[in-house]
Amino acid sequence: MWDFLLDVEVIDGPFLTTLYVLSAAVFIYLLGRGSGTSWVLTVVVLLIVGAMVGAGALWFAVNPLDSFGGPVIDAAWSWVAAASAGITLAIWNLWHSRWWRKLIASLAIPLFAMTAVFGINAAYGLNPTFGSMLHISRAATIDIDPPDAPPPADPAEPLYLTWTPPPDMPAAGASGIVEGGVPSTSSGFPARPAQVYLPPAALVEEPPRLPLVIMMMGQPGDPDVRFIAEVLDGYAAEHDGLAPIALVIDQLGDPSIDPLCLDTERGNAETYVMQDVVPWARANLAVLQGPAFTTVAGYSNGGGCATYFGAKHPQVFGNILAVSPVEFAGAEHNDDVLASVFDGNQAAYDAVKPVNIMAANAPYPDTTAIFTVGADDPGFAPGAERLADAAVEAGMTTTFILVPDADHGVSGLNGGLEAGFGVLYPRLGLAPPT
Repeated sequence: MWDFLLDVEVIDGPFLTTLYVLSAAVFIYLLGRGSGTSWVLTVVVLLIVGAMVGAGALWFAVNPLDSFGGPVIDAAWSWVAAASAGITLAIWNLWHSRWWRKLIASLAIPLFAMTAVFGINAAYGLNPTFGSMLHISRAATIDIDPPDAPPPADPAEPLYLTWTPPPDMPAAGASGIVEGGVPSTSSGFPARPAQVYLPPAALVEEPPRLPLVIMMMGQPGDPDVRFIAEVLDGYAAEHDGLAPIALVIDQLGDPSIDPLCLDTERGNAETYVMQDVVPWARANLAVLQGPAFTTVAGYSNGGGCATYFGAKHPQVFGNILAVSPVEFAGAEHNDDVLASVFDGNQAAYDAVKPVNIMAANAPYPDTTAIFTVGADDPGFAPGAERLADAAVEAGMTTTFILVPDADHGVSGLNGGLEAGFGVLYPRLGLAPPT
């Protein structure tokens, strides 16, 4: 039973529709308590005051308290204001009313709050099931067969010229949780299990070695391969089954804690990525080894991490794909991070910011950097643009993409990945130059 509940779709489908219809019906019932001009005026005042209280509370949580680690999308403001207005109307219905109206009004309060939570979740689109909202992965495990032979030299010719798909190649790739996980041998970092995407070309009897993408998601978030797998499956369908092998890792350990992709008292996240994940991926996945074929990618918090690792380790990562990135580690809690992690040492904090790392390591002879952000994501767009400008100054081959009609939710994530791999495919030898 619990497994069934974890798999229930909550961003569309019957559950969400039922919740919306029930909330609308209860709201209409609450509106019917009175009649006449005085009641209409009372309702108008209640709804306006309730909406203002909700919007004010959210503003306080987003700005002074910084409870959400940065700006929230427009839909969150609408849902919170609407829920607060409905709750205010419900509270008014508790006074001087019959018992059944009191009962319905009492039930309406958690109902409206729950509807707002699921409405906001649907607007972001990043947690499609109950399980993902609770950070419980329901993905199947996937067995990894390490290559038998040592890696050959990277090919002189691009794969799109030398690869011929066999007739029995699957139409789609495979993805799931890495069986046995990626050991945290060097770091001791408490990473949650990584997930991997294997494109169709990796599933044939004698697969070619393919480019590698190491990706990190946002915070709070999970190492969820579904989003990049869907995008890469689309590209693979248009390129004879060719796509990178994508390993989605956990740079957080705990979705409520940001280790900043550094080695700090919050955990050895940097050692985990560089000394555990990278060697494991090169040894266990049939991937090309050179930096030109190795991409570090990320979304939001993970996008900031991707920029950091790509800027600091160009000998490992020749490509950076930062989707809606945080500008630098802890940018959303700048003062707190400076005090609690760096003991007030501004110079030490500045030293780990990607723009400063790029300036110190310039010029970059062979790094491709792509920065994407939603056109409707004003909270993250300025930082992404500053990162792109710094990459240009540092000599990286840089592309900045403003994704139309996208915010900081799934539209920005999917749109950024689609646009980013459009730039990367020729670079990785998977498509002709454009």
